[in-house]
Amino acid sequence: MPRQVLPEIAFAGRSNVGKSSLINCLVQRKRLAQASSTPGRTRCINFYNVNNVICLVDLPGYGYSKASKTLRAKLAPLIEAYLSSGRPSLCVSLVDCRRPPERSDVFLWQWLAAHNVAFVVAATKADKISRSKHNAAVEAITGAIEGLQSSQVILFSSKTGMGRAELLRRIFSHAKK
Repeated sequence: MPRQVLPEIAFAGRSNVGKSSLINCLVQRKRLAQASSTPGRTRCINFYNVNNVICLVDLPGYGYSKASKTLRAKLAPLIEAYLSSGRPSLCVSLVDCRRPPERSDVFLWQWLAAHNVAFVVAATKADKISRSKHNAAVEAITGAIEGLQSSQVILFSSKTGMGRAELLRRIFSHAKK
């Protein structure tokens, strides 16, 4: 890993949940983080220095992946070592708002809470559900783990920019100087 010189914000989530698209939306660039239609393409930790102000850290996706079991077994300790290093000021956990959180998502949240890593949940692909289902999506996420508050969940759409301003506000409020 590169030497830490800027506040770091980690992005974690299942494969194909939209981490690269979210990062690109945040920095308003189309191809900073490479988005792929094939799950599991991110196989290392990618560090993005944004204007020498903050570093966005794209972690490999967990869950479904075409990567071998051997590679996945190597990635899990890499992710855990990074998250427990004290480097990230905040972890943004991404879930698809159209689906209930999976056990791997809940495990991540429990692990982050147990290790005192601040986190928010970005419920991606919010443009693909009707506005009338937004509250139900947030409730499904907060109901998956005890202690998760609706204020920790941000509905997000990379296509429309929904939630971008709120997520940026959270990121910069957690960034250590």
